[in-house]
Amino acid sequence: MDGYAQILAEASATGRRLTRDELDSRRRLGEQAAEDGHGLRTLLLRHLSATRTTWPGAPGSADSVLAAVEQAVDAFAEGYERAQRIAVRREEAARREFIDDLLHGRSDLGRLAERAERFGLRLSHAHAVAVATGPDAYTETDPVARGVEAALINRFGDRAIMLTTKDGRLICIAPGDQGNVLNYFAKQAHAATDGGQVAIGRAHQGAGGVVRSYEEALGSLDLAERLGLDAPVLFAADLLVYPVLTRDREAMADLVRTVLGPLQQARGGAEPLLDTLVAYFDAGCVSAAAARQLTLSVRALTYRLERIRQLTGSNPADPLHRYTLQTSVIGARLLDWPAKEL
Repeated sequence: MDGYAQILAEASATGRRLTRDELDSRRRLGEQAAEDGHGLRTLLLRHLSATRTTWPGAPGSADSVLAAVEQAVDAFAEGYERAQRIAVRREEAARREFIDDLLHGRSDLGRLAERAERFGLRLSHAHAVAVATGPDAYTETDPVARGVEAALINRFGDRAIMLTTKDGRLICIAPGDQGNVLNYFAKQAHAATDGGQVAIGRAHQGAGGVVRSYEEALGSLDLAERLGLDAPVLFAADLLVYPVLTRDREAMADLVRTVLGPLQQARGGAEPLLDTLVAYFDAGCVSAAAARQLTLSVRALTYRLERIRQLTGSNPADPLHRYTLQTSVIGARLLDWPAKEL
């Protein structure tokens, strides 16, 4: 409030407008008030109170007094709002930097844990990460992200939950013992992204655990794309067998070449017969269900299965051969064979 009464008295006495220096001083004071944490509503009330106190002794007209008040308060509020915008941008930048460091395992873990406290996360506890993807790329200011965040806050309040975006995906970080939070996030994100897919990583301890859970969720989404998994929610814990199968890529490629390579001798190449095996195994080895999935007759499907047996020497209907064939089919899908050479 420094100098406000004097500015008001002088302006009202002469009817003049505030000078540039006076307006700049009001803006600087507005910035300072915002940085010191004063509420704008309280500050505006103090301006009105000072105006009421000064007005009875002001010789000018009501118009000149109100014009001076309007200029002074407008400049003060402009400075206040500018300081708030700068503070918000700084906070957003700090939050984004923290999220990038957290999800990629950068920065010193001890320092990362200290920074996490500021954003409501206690990295000494276990956390799990859910990642949602949809037809569009999402940002934190996107209506989809804001809607999902509002739903989580309305349901759970402040439970050390962090919702953010990364590479166009929605991400939710929650304490590992609050699986209901991530399940609810998955439900809301699936609906908000118009049927998008959500993957939930396992809970792990510490700052490194957040990175690991995040990578598990990303890996699950990648597996779903390569294997054609269309479940709305994927749990990394349910897909652990696939990373095991692909850990030795060369061994898997050798298996695919050895077991399924002969299918390339078929008329039309290996793709139609590989699709037949995929449908057959997805249908639980029930020929009628697999035939419906492929829009074939059961007789045509049976012919294809027999052709697979002739070429590979393995009978898909034989339990002794089924495991090898099915593992080879999974490997082929993971390695994008036969589209890519092994």
